[in-house]
Amino acid sequence: MERTLIILKPDCMRRQLAGRVISRLEDAGLRIADCKIMVLDEKLLNEHYAHLTHLPFFLEITDFMESVPVMVIILEGNGAVERVRNLLGPTDSQKAPAGTIRGDLGLDKMRNIAHASDSVEAAELEVARFFR
Repeated sequence: MERTLIILKPDCMRRQLAGRVISRLEDAGLRIADCKIMVLDEKLLNEHYAHLTHLPFFLEITDFMESVPVMVIILEGNGAVERVRNLLGPTDSQKAPAGTIRGDLGLDKMRNIAHASDSVEAAELEVARFFR
């Protein structure tokens, strides 16, 4: 059983779309192993987005992710990492096809409903980071 992590981002929470997103993930056969709502602080965001610190939009991302509490979820299922990424669609919601979560609900590249682990290795690190 593979595990992955998603973060329902501030745009998802503000627009009250968490239930719709979770339903789509569960309808696809994924199971919630753990979840919590939390405010992401600067230390956690700097660790999570360490690979982006050199980019000019880094502060915009961290400001956005700190703006409201988010929901962090561990999902389980066969091939969970790839399945979640396929269900979400491409990072840029404007390029995501209809029928994907981001294509149906996202607004743009940052306001794209959810973060999802991009590999099994990343999922293990992210689960440990958010569920210490």
